[in-house]
Amino acid sequence: MSPTLNALVAIALWATLASLGTALAHLPPFLLTGLALIIGSVMSWPLALRDRKAWAIPPRTLALGVYGLFGFHFLLFIALRHAPPVEANLVNYLWPLFMVVLAPVLLPGMSLRPLHLVAAVLGFAGAAIAILGARGGASASGVTSYWGFLPALGSAFIWASYSLWTQRVPPFPTTAIGLFGLLSGALSLGCHALLEPSVALSPRDWLLVVLCGLGPLGAAFYFWDLALKRGDARQIGILSYLTPLASTALLLLVTGRPLSWSIALAAVLIISAAVMGTRAR
Repeated sequence: MSPTLNALVAIALWATLASLGTALAHLPPFLLTGLALIIGSVMSWPLALRDRKAWAIPPRTLALGVYGLFGFHFLLFIALRHAPPVEANLVNYLWPLFMVVLAPVLLPGMSLRPLHLVAAVLGFAGAAIAILGARGGASASGVTSYWGFLPALGSAFIWASYSLWTQRVPPFPTTAIGLFGLLSGALSLGCHALLEPSVALSPRDWLLVVLCGLGPLGAAFYFWDLALKRGDARQIGILSYLTPLASTALLLLVTGRPLSWSIALAAVLIISAAVMGTRAR
């Protein structure tokens, strides 16, 4: 499979994450994150059992993987249940812009050009329009929960910094992503046992959790890693900006919301800014 096709498969799987997270919003976030990440790690177990070196990675690399997978998804699920999901999803997809702005800080030998700053301004303008557009939506209590956008921003920062820091650790095999997911899932379930009430999952819940684990919280990571290892990261990065568009369109379809002008404009600004930032490299 070509790197481009690997990337497109990952993008298609990630596009389902917000919709699945919204459908499972009644589950405690630590429980949902833990189950999905462990299920996602299962596909790497046979390879790890055959070759123990597949999971033999430095502790620093392992800590980075747990930081990225656990932190990103937990904050995203929190955001989707405390803010209007469409707008929270758009804000979360500021991570490509965060990657551009943080690259000179986290990676040696990179500088921030004027075009990068223009892209960042456009991206944050899109986020602001998305947040203001949430005035038309309401939470279960009848009041929009604006604080829910904070974890959306946090998840974007975590994924951007994780993606950049993977370039500063020794190369690791794609199979190691299964270890990232397994430990992140175990950590999430431990937090669930200590901090959250126990709940019973219905057959529908289990089906959606399995789909979430096998897709956006499982196979997508492997396809994405293969794409980055075998292809041109700049071209693959541009492809990644299809994710917010596809994710938002699917979320609108699932939630039955019309495509308002604010959501459409925010999507255009964020995607345009991300593409501009990539071309400026």
